[in-house]
Amino acid sequence: MAEPATATEAAAPAVALLKDELDIVIPTIRNLDFLEMWRPFFQPYHLIIVQDGDPTKTIRVPEGFDYELYNRNDINRILGPKASCISFKDSACRCFGYMVSKKKYIYTIDDDCFVAKDPSGKAINALEQHIKNLLSPSTPFFFNTLYDPFREGADFVRGYPFSLREGVSTAVSHGLWLNIPDYDAPTQLVKPLERNTRYVDAVMTIPKGTLFPMCGMNLAFDRQLIGPAMYFGLMGDGQPIGRYDDMWAGWCIKVICDHLGLGVKTGLPYIYHSKASNPFVNLRKEYKGIYWQEEIIPFFQQAVLPKDCTSVQKCYIELAKQVKEKLSKVDPYFDKLADAMVTWIEAWDELNPAGAAVPNGKAK
Repeated sequence: MAEPATATEAAAPAVALLKDELDIVIPTIRNLDFLEMWRPFFQPYHLIIVQDGDPTKTIRVPEGFDYELYNRNDINRILGPKASCISFKDSACRCFGYMVSKKKYIYTIDDDCFVAKDPSGKAINALEQHIKNLLSPSTPFFFNTLYDPFREGADFVRGYPFSLREGVSTAVSHGLWLNIPDYDAPTQLVKPLERNTRYVDAVMTIPKGTLFPMCGMNLAFDRQLIGPAMYFGLMGDGQPIGRYDDMWAGWCIKVICDHLGLGVKTGLPYIYHSKASNPFVNLRKEYKGIYWQEEIIPFFQQAVLPKDCTSVQKCYIELAKQVKEKLSKVDPYFDKLADAMVTWIEAWDELNPAGAAVPNGKAK
């Protein structure tokens, strides 16, 4: 069985790529001891920690990291009444970190994700691979059978149209996980001992018109290209659903990326997912979503955005309108979610005025 890399096995890279252009966003309810093993890779970067749950609890962060930490009181203070769009008691709260960041790129990781090893036993610098994915073009309009043609040792295969070889900007890099798979509760219950030990050395662009189940535990994106659409919805405390936060964001960003001609990659890098969540608790959170997704997914497959939606914000507001019109019949929750989507965009634009370079929302 695969084991995570130790801190001593994770050697710091010679150069920390995009050190001043990327924030690492971590949602948590616990001390962040897991950062010790990531120190060689994460220490050069700025961290945004979003503390969920009890705001009076003190979260310990290992020494030597540059970070800012926001709890629920901070979220309420910064957003005022619009704080209602940020989930409570759910890792969906991480998207507040996306909103207050002022960097071009975001990497988000869960606190139960450790450094993985590749098949040769070498510690994987997940952040470095995500950056390579984001900085190279995507190819959403025609599938390359050698997967990402921009990786070293690969290229476009015979028959690939030359007119499409320039590719498009990559907005999202979706990484994977070894050890505990990201399964839904029913699959967890029937395969409680299953572990993912398959390391597939591949990165590919998800084709235009194809949706995917986005997992938020090992995810990077270009905040300037797609940030306003990276809303993880209304989940957790007071909501009828949980564990669909990242998938909701994934469906929204894919429709918008397809409309705007942006790319989404999936595959490398891997992290080591250390801890299986309780399948019975998960089932309670997911069971409505398991039914609802049979109507939600066709909605996104059929969603069309008008030509005058030329910005992510305009696209997202239009999507919120369509959610209200077409999904409210599934459950009144979607009426509330559509309103929260609009509130999210209003709050995003308040904290990120067009063309303004402003510091993060809270001083250290």
